[in-house]
Amino acid sequence: MGKTFDGIDESLATWIGEQHMFFVATAPLSENGRVNLSPRGLDSLSILDARTVAWLDLTGSGAETIAHVRENGRITLMLCSFDARPRIVRLHGRGRVVPPGDEVFARVEAEHPGHIGARAVIVVDIERASDSCGWGVPQMDFVADRDIIRPWAQKKGPEGLEVYRAENNASSLDGLPAL
Repeated sequence: MGKTFDGIDESLATWIGEQHMFFVATAPLSENGRVNLSPRGLDSLSILDARTVAWLDLTGSGAETIAHVRENGRITLMLCSFDARPRIVRLHGRGRVVPPGDEVFARVEAEHPGHIGARAVIVVDIERASDSCGWGVPQMDFVADRDIIRPWAQKKGPEGLEVYRAENNASSLDGLPAL
């Protein structure tokens, strides 16, 4: 049976910190718009307080999450345990996009050093936190984080990342404004 939490307590925070990845789901308001589900990892998720999480959003091939959050704020994060103890945790809430230069951006960036090319921090104010069994999730071993995005961002450099974002992250697949 699943459990609903009042917020992220110490035990849940510890469990969240042990997970190597999480998934982010968003959708536009349009019924014809595409639902987006993105995997995230690379030690980028911070727990700001019992009802708020945030992650360092690195430059990527699209900007669906940013566009959807800017349009309507609806967002769900899902974490799955792939180790011996099965568990799924969902954090439903309202998101907001925090740009570089903001105090929250600086805090999250400092908690996850070594990343290059962060374009934003996504903050989620949690409205509902719950878990479920996860019995259908396979058990797998974590091998390593992929070290691809950092060298790619280093090679592009700050100006190259700006050009890339302008060309690839300006809008969502459905044409919603992103960056």
